[in-house]
Order: sequence, then C-alpha cells, then structure tokens
Amino acid sequence: MLERDGSSRRNSRNFLYMASFESFYQEYPCSYNSPLSCDRPFQTAQQIKGAKFCLECGFPATLPQEAEIKGSQGTYQIASFVGVRGLGRLYSGVQLKDKQPVIIKEYLLPNRSFNESETQKRKETFKRVGGVSLADSRIQNFRLVETKEAIADQKGERCYLITQGIESSQTLGKYLIEKGAMTSLEVREVLNQGLQTLQFLHTQKLRFPSNQTQLGITHGNINLDSILIKVENNQKFSIYFCDLAIWENLFIPPIIPQPAPARPDQDIESLGLLAFYLWVGRTTNFSSNQPLDPRDNQQWPDTDSNLKQFIYRLIGLETPFESAEAARKALLELPQEDRAKSSSSVRSPGSQELKKPLPTPLVLLLILFLLLLSGGIWYWLWGRKIDNPNQYIQWSRLVRNFSEVPNVPSGQFTYTGEKDSTWSFVLTQLVDNSRLGDLLTKPKPDATAKFDYKSVLSSNINNPIKSIEEVQTNNKDFTITSLVDNITDKLAKREVAYDGLFVFVAFNKRDSNLANALGGKINLEQLRQIYTGKITNWQQINPKLPNLPVKPFAPIEPEAISKFQKIVLQNAPQDEALFAAKVTKLDTTKTQNLIRSETLDGRTTGIISFGIMSKTLSQCTGYPLAIADAKKSAIQPLFQKRDRRSINPSDDLCQHDDYYVDVTTFQSYALGYPIFVVYPKDSNRLPGGSTFAQMLTTRQGQCLLSKVGLVALQPMPDDINSYACKSVP
Repeated sequence: MLERDGSSRRNSRNFLYMASFESFYQEYPCSYNSPLSCDRPFQTAQQIKGAKFCLECGFPATLPQEAEIKGSQGTYQIASFVGVRGLGRLYSGVQLKDKQPVIIKEYLLPNRSFNESETQKRKETFKRVGGVSLADSRIQNFRLVETKEAIADQKGERCYLITQGIESSQTLGKYLIEKGAMTSLEVREVLNQGLQTLQFLHTQKLRFPSNQTQLGITHGNINLDSILIKVENNQKFSIYFCDLAIWENLFIPPIIPQPAPARPDQDIESLGLLAFYLWVGRTTNFSSNQPLDPRDNQQWPDTDSNLKQFIYRLIGLETPFESAEAARKALLELPQEDRAKSSSSVRSPGSQELKKPLPTPLVLLLILFLLLLSGGIWYWLWGRKIDNPNQYIQWSRLVRNFSEVPNVPSGQFTYTGEKDSTWSFVLTQLVDNSRLGDLLTKPKPDATAKFDYKSVLSSNINNPIKSIEEVQTNNKDFTITSLVDNITDKLAKREVAYDGLFVFVAFNKRDSNLANALGGKINLEQLRQIYTGKITNWQQINPKLPNLPVKPFAPIEPEAISKFQKIVLQNAPQDEALFAAKVTKLDTTKTQNLIRSETLDGRTTGIISFGIMSKTLSQCTGYPLAIADAKKSAIQPLFQKRDRRSINPSDDLCQHDDYYVDVTTFQSYALGYPIFVVYPKDSNRLPGGSTFAQMLTTRQGQCLLSKVGLVALQPMPDDINSYACKSVP
C-alpha cells in the first residue's frame, strides 16, 4: 500500500507537469522562459512573411496560413493557428484532395535543444509509432482521436500528427475553466467512458503506422489537456483520448528527465486523479497554489460517498483495481448518489471508525462550528457573486442580436472617431476571422442601413475633440469616444461599453521583477509623482524596492493621455507641463518590446507605462498593476478564470485564455471609464447614431466588444463571456 501511495503522489506531480513549460527549451532566451506557449513566435509569423524563427529568441515560429505539409497519404494545408496543447502547437487545416477538415499538431525538435543524432532518431521513431488503430482493421469507436498520418519534416525541426477534428470539442482543462466543477453524475460518466477506452487500449491488438502490431498499450499521459470533451445539445457528452505518451514524450528535450514507461495501473491512477479534479472543480489550492492532495478529506465534495470511495480505489488510496475492466464493472454496479449520507461515512485512508458516541458538549461545539463554517462559506460565495441569481438580470433584458433591433433606418451613415483612439484600434481586431469594422458596417443584413467609419485627427493633441466637432458641424452622423466632458446640449450620448487604462511594469516568471516587488499594485498618488518627475528611483516608493531608476513611458493615443491626465494628474496645468516634458511617448507594443529587450540583456528594467486595455490584454511582458485610489484598497479587475480570483504576479499571463476582466469589479476600477456613441438630438436627421448604439448594446454587440478588449456594460454569464460568446448568433 505504501508503494502504491507513493506512486500516486508521483502521478499527482506528473499530472500537472505538462501545464507549465518553464523548464523546457532553456537554450532559448525567452523573456518569460516559455517559448512554446509564448505569443512572440506567432506575432513574428504574422508580421514577417516567411519568417521561420522568433525575432526575439530564435525559437521556431508558427506556421503561416496556407502553408502546405506533404505526407504519404496526402497534402494538408494550414487554415489557422489554434493554440498549444501538451508538447505541440495546434492548427486547423484541410486535406487538399477532398477538402476534409483536419487538426494538425506540430511537434518541435529545435536544434538548440536536440542535436542532429537525437533529432533524426526521434523523427524515425515518430513515423513508426505516431498513431494506433485496431490490428484487424475494424472500425470501432473507443473514443480515441483518429490519427490519419505521422509526418516528419526531413530537412527541418518539425513533425506533424494529422488527426481528425472533433467538431466543437475542447480539452477537459478548458471545460473546467469555462464550466467549473462537474456534478458527481458527470464525473461518473467521464469515468465510465474513460475506463472503457483504457480497457480497449490495454487489451486489444493494435497496429502502429509501421505495421508493427502489439497486444495492448498504455496511454501514459492522461491529464486535463490530453482528453477532449464534446458536449451535445441535450447536455450529454463524449470524451476522446489523444496525445499518447509513446509519441508525445519523444519531444521532451533531453535535458529534462525522461518519464519512465507507464504501466496500465498508472493509467487507472491518472484517470482517478483527473476525476477528482473534475469533481472538485480545480487542480490547486486557493491559498498555496499547490496541487490538491486527494488524501486531504476536506477537499472532497460530500454529495456522493460511493463515488468518493471508488475514486480512492482508482488512485490507490484504498485497495486498487486489477484492471480497467474490473474498475468499470465496479463503477456500473456502484450505488447511485445518496445525498442523505454524509461524506464523513467514507473513511480517509488510514482513518479509524469512532465506536463511542461523542460527548454532548463536544456535539454542541461541533454544531456551532459547522454553523459558523457554513455562514462563512455563504458569505464568501455571496461576496464573490458566483451564485447570485440576480447578477444577470440586466443581461437577460437585452435584445438578443442585431437582427432583432427594430426600426432600423435606411441609408448610408458615416461616423467617426479620433485616428489614434481605442475605437479606431478595436475596429481592426479580428473576431471569428472577420474584422470588427467589417462586421459593423452592415450589422443587420436584411436592412439597408450601412455604417462607414472615417477617423479624424485633432490638431491639438492635448485636446482631441475633432470627432465631436465633426458631428456638431454635421460633417459626420455620429462619433464614438470617451471624451464627452464638453459636448453641447445639442448632442446626446449613450454608453455602449467600458474602456480603461492598465499601468504595467516588467513581468517574467523566471526572475524577480517590479511586479513582484510592488506586490502587484500601485496607487494614484505614486503614479502622479512618477509621471511628474518627483519620483525618479523605485526606492523612493519603498526602500525594499530595487535601487533602480524609474523610466516612465506613455502611449501615443491622445484619448488615453487625456484620460490619464484627468484621472491621475487631475488636469493640473503644472503637472501636465511636467508630464509633457519628462515622459517619453511610445507605441504600447514598442514599449513592451523595449521591456523584452532589456530583460533579455539581463537587466532589471525600471520601465513603467500605461496603455489602453485592448493593447495590453493580449501580451504578457508587462504585468497590469492593481490600482489604489486614495485610502481605498487596490483594485485588480483582471481575474483568473479557474479560481475566479484577481490575478497576482505568480500567475502565468502568457496563457491568454486563462484570465478575463471581471465586469463588476471593473466598475470600481480607478482607471476605467465609459465609451459613448455621441449623436445629434436633431429630430430632422435620421437616427443613425441612436440605432448604432442600440446595436452595440444588444447581447451580440456586447459580446463582440468584449472580444476585442472592451468591457461589457453588465456581467455576462461565464458560458457566454468565455469562448467567443458562442451561444449568441
């Protein structure tokens, strides 16, 4: 039992190791030491046609759109980069001969991490073992992702696994972030399907691409990112196993300790641990950020004692099962969930039953403790507004989509905004492979209304109101802006979203940095003194900070500068003059690149800058600091999805899908402000502006704006706010 328990602990650590690549590819000087999940190789490929390597560190760049990969079974064309899973990068694509969709997983053997001999050996092995099928050629659905072909690039550093796409699927890790914990019935179904797949893998005669056959194989790599889930309309789901260790582990760099070949019982343990995480709804402790320990009885839900006892056996904390087949048989015979039974009826490993009744005073104390505990839990949940049934009332009252907006006038409307403004920027951003500006040109296809955007440039950069003047003089039908302090009573305004400024400093998880030293926060008065030249060294804020010159930067957007001067400098003329004289203005992306450059040179950089949210959310070089206003606590509106908490400097911001702006929290954020549609009140003019504002405040409009870096006016349900508002057409 002790050996089995030790194995389970090792398995618990192995379960999570794929989630972080900080120890991988150390030969490449990535600024946050994670080149596989870094966004710079993708940005390089986007910016420079034909680029093969990241401009920053030399790591292989992502493949461009329409790149072709030739294999023995056909030629495949890249459609788009999807992201990272396990030890490879994913692309959607098509097989050219029949236009069938495929998923292409690109594995890397970068030459600084693998020598020529190692690379060649692993390529040859990959071609032999990349994918399995039944040896007798039967087609049976045992929920393994179907592998079409394993291809090795003979002249390069890449290998490709061509697989069938599972439509509308996502990893269990992504599902957990989006949906939260599974119910015990859902966990039972995951185990039912998972054990059936393991029974197939462990006992069937299988064939590899080399035509070699083998009786049974272990998966060896079961974790939240190696199992896909496809949810049907009726909420039923199927899970699919992928990324078997026999080929996945070929791409672990030699400098990393290589995992030992897995045994079938370890597959069962890994599946049990995965079920535990799905049932709890997370993989780490809230406080310590360490992996959850299934031996801690307090971590378990108390809704299904039979399931809990069963998972104990799977992960080896009680008498283990002999095989996946035996485990599945026991699962199917397991009594159904019994809410009347307390989880205390299930003994923790090594615990002993109490045979004597508790003394009456102790019982009373226990009851009092449980009441206080339940009250604390209720307060905690209420404070986080997770289960508040009223929080989505505003959302439920919105018009669903553009097509349901009534009384859309016919005609062509021209609207405007400042050239370097948030709105001008977000219109260029992609939403589901289309530019936002294109989607909003004719938002209601069955209507004849068309909305064309023409930006303008104010002559006075310190007072960017040219777009307002264009509407006042009837040159434009309406404008979208955040600068509405001085509009006349002849103009109306309507909020359509929130925008804001993020203040950021250097961030990387490899070294100590300002984000850590500052505790992830700063206050408005400190910002004012920094940006007027009164604070020139970080130790002036706190002697414990690095002895480092402060290097303040500002973005180039006049609208952003105007808002910063109003909120932080309070429009004080002397402070504004000092700001103009002492602060360097630089495009936000260039400032981020400068931070990267100084970090790569081994310097601890003192750069601090601010920028509009839509330009600072999709990067991880700068850490967005929480902002404190006067005596109020610092507010961090950027939340980590899995644990529903504010981010902190220990979080990996390079995983862009793992965090979001919390709408309710943002409404108290000192550097946040609304964006308005401003239009004439003149009843003789067609209501193009008010209609456009109506469009943007539908559910569809709020979803689109949230996807390009703005903040919705009201909280949106997680299943809508996350993953591209898929429930809104």
